[in-house]
Amino acid sequence: MTFQGQMRNGVVVFDGSQAPPEGSMVEVAVLPKKQPQSLKDFLLEFAGTIEGLPSDMARQHDHYLHGRPKK
Repeated sequence: MTFQGQMRNGVVVFDGSQAPPEGSMVEVAVLPKKQPQSLKDFLLEFAGTIEGLPSDMARQHDHYLHGRPKK
């Protein structure tokens, strides 16, 4: 069984309402701090995954999204 939490003033505070039963023996492993993902990296996860778009969607997105004349 795995529980997650954070150190606060020298005490492990578990996330959520779950925690091991009082008096349980525990082993603590320090995990690397997760770096926040940039917006660029987040959006790149979706690059090339949408199907059925026009081949010129990137160049003509204003036309397809807003009805402006094609360039």
